[in-house]
Amino acid sequence: MMNHFYPLFKIDALNGFVALAIILFSVLTVVYSSGFMSQRRGLIKYYVCIVLTAIASIGAVLSNNFIFLLVFWGFLGFTLYLLVNMGENAAMIAKKSFIIVGGSDALMILGIGIIYYLTGTMQMDNVRLGFTSGLTYLAYLCIAIGSFAKAGAMPFHSWIPECAEKAPLPVAAYLLASLDKLLGIYLLARASLNLFIMNDGLNIFLMLIGAFTIVAAAMMALVQGNVKKLLGYSTVSQVGYMVLGIGTGNPVGIAGGIFHMFNHATYKSCQFFASGNVEYRTRTSQLNELGGLAKAMPLTYISALIASLSISGVPPFNGFVSKWMVYQGLIEQLQVNNYGLRIITVLCLSAAMFGSGLTLAVFMKFIHATFLGQQSNKITGQEKTEVSWKMWLPCLVLAVICVVFGVFAYQVPLKYIIFPAVKGVTFIGTWYAGLSTLLIIIGLVLGIFIFKLKAIKPVLRDDGVFVGGETSGLKDLPVTGAEFYNTVEDFGILRSIYKKAESGIFDIYEQGKFIVFGIGKFLQYLHNGVMSTYLVWVLLGMMGLFFVLAR
Repeated sequence: MMNHFYPLFKIDALNGFVALAIILFSVLTVVYSSGFMSQRRGLIKYYVCIVLTAIASIGAVLSNNFIFLLVFWGFLGFTLYLLVNMGENAAMIAKKSFIIVGGSDALMILGIGIIYYLTGTMQMDNVRLGFTSGLTYLAYLCIAIGSFAKAGAMPFHSWIPECAEKAPLPVAAYLLASLDKLLGIYLLARASLNLFIMNDGLNIFLMLIGAFTIVAAAMMALVQGNVKKLLGYSTVSQVGYMVLGIGTGNPVGIAGGIFHMFNHATYKSCQFFASGNVEYRTRTSQLNELGGLAKAMPLTYISALIASLSISGVPPFNGFVSKWMVYQGLIEQLQVNNYGLRIITVLCLSAAMFGSGLTLAVFMKFIHATFLGQQSNKITGQEKTEVSWKMWLPCLVLAVICVVFGVFAYQVPLKYIIFPAVKGVTFIGTWYAGLSTLLIIIGLVLGIFIFKLKAIKPVLRDDGVFVGGETSGLKDLPVTGAEFYNTVEDFGILRSIYKKAESGIFDIYEQGKFIVFGIGKFLQYLHNGVMSTYLVWVLLGMMGLFFVLAR
C-alpha cells in the first residue's frame, strides 16, 4: 500500500517504518541527554541540532524526489559536524567525518545526475534501471558509496570509531548507532530494490563488502581498550550483516538485512547508553579502570547484558532472528546454478558465522571488564550507585525491545513491519521462538535452583591465578577483561596488519589526505618563482598543443 501526500514525498511500508524508528530513537536520545548532558553548557544549540537532525532524517527517507533527498541528506552532514564538534577535543574528527560523508555525498550527486541523464526524471518511483551500460553501473556505485559512508561500511568506516570516542556519548548513540545506520542502509535497500534491477555481479560486490566488513571490524573491536572505541568498531562490523543480507538478492536475506538494521539501532543504542551511564559514574571509559559494577548499577548491567547477547546472535533476542534470516538468505543462494556465486556465498557465510563468534568474544570482554570481575580500587563512594531514571530508562526500554522483537519476532516486527516492505519471504527452516524461550527459561530456573540448594556446599580454596596451567603472579592484582585478547596482536601476520591499521594505511581519509597533499607539494615545487622553469613549462605546453592539433 502506498500513499502519495505530495508528488515529492511518498510513504510506504519501508520508509514509514524507518521514519517511526527515527522518532523513537530521537525521543529516547532527548530523554537520555536530559540526564547525561545536564551539567554542560550550550544545550539549546545541542537540542536544536537533535531536532533538526530528526526532521531532516525523516525528510530524507520520505523523499520521492532526488532533489529533496539531496537537500535533506546534505543538511544532515552539517548537523553531524555540529553535533560531533560539541565533544571535547573533537574538532579534528568532526572535520574528518564531514569530509568523508561530504565527499560521498558529492558522488551521490554524480550518481543521481547520471540517473537523470538516463531517465529524464527526478521522481524516484519512476526510475527502474537495468544494467545495460557502464553509466548505469557507475550510477549505482556512486549511490552505494554514499550509503556505505553514511552507514560506516568499509572502507568508508574510519570516522565511526573516532567519533564514538570523541563525540558526546548521546551523539554517538543517536548518530553512529541508530540514525546513520537507518539512513545509509535504507538508501542502499531502496536503490537495490526499487531504483535498479540487480544482477549477480553487483550482488557479489555487496556480499564481499559485507563479509569483509564483518570480520575486519570485529577483529579491530577485539583489541580495543576504550569502551566507546570498542562499540564503534562493533558498529562497523554489524553494518556488514545488513549489506550482506541485501547482497543475497533474495527476499529472506534482504528482509534479514533490513530487520538487522533496526535491531542494530536498538541494541547498539542500548550499549552506548549503558556505557554512558558507566562513564557518568566513574568518569572513565577505559576498560582496565572498570570492573565489578553489576551490583552497583543493576539496571544498567541488565540492559547492557541483554543488548550484548542480542548483538552476539544469542537466542531468543532480536539479533539472533535477523542474523538467522541473513544466514538463510545465504543458504538459499547456494541453490543457484552459478558455481562461482556458490563458492563466494560459502566464503561469505563462513565469514558471517565467524564474525558472530568474534562479536560474542568482544562483548564477553566488554561485560566482564565493565560489570563483572573484581571492582577497581578507583571506584568509590557515589560511583557505586545507579544513575538517575532519565539515563537508565532509555536503556531498559531498548533492552525490552530486544526481548520482545526476538521472542515475538513473527507476531510483531516481521508480520507488521518487515514482510509488508519485502514481499515473498519464505523460510528454509522454522524457528519456534516461544517454545525455545520457554525451554531457555526452564533451564535457567533449574540452574539457579540447583545452585541455591543448601545441601550442596561449595568447596573453596585460596590459590594463585593460572594462565595456560602456569601461575601468573597476579594473585593480588585485579584480573579484568581488558586484556582478554591482547595476544591476538602478536600473531604472525596479524601483528603486521594491526600495526598498519593503527598507522592509518586502511583509512581512506588518511590515504586521500596523503595523495592530495602530495600533489600540492609537487605543484608547489613546480611553482618555484624561477623564470626558466616557467619557460620550460610553456614550451612543453605548446609542444603538447601542437601534437594534439596536428592529429
